[in-house]
Amino acid sequence: MSTSFAIPAARSAMLLRRRIATYFVGGADEIPALVTALGGHLVHELSVDIKDGVRESSMVCAVLLAAEETEPLLDRLRALPSVVSAELA
Repeated sequence: MSTSFAIPAARSAMLLRRRIATYFVGGADEIPALVTALGGHLVHELSVDIKDGVRESSMVCAVLLAAEETEPLLDRLRALPSVVSAELA
């Protein structure tokens, strides 16, 4: 007697927690655009560091992403005029 197992139909991709560090200019006015660029991804933590007299500010967040979503998200952040760099932290 043979036994067969059903393979589940297209399950959603495995989500991984990615820490992303984004450095930007323009201060607090740029935060809404940065958060919008995260576009619907589940954000677990988010911290923004803005200091007087320092040109660049930073935003670090932990986001749940499928592996194939990581680079498009980084590219979306990098495309913002205020962003100096966005990388995995």
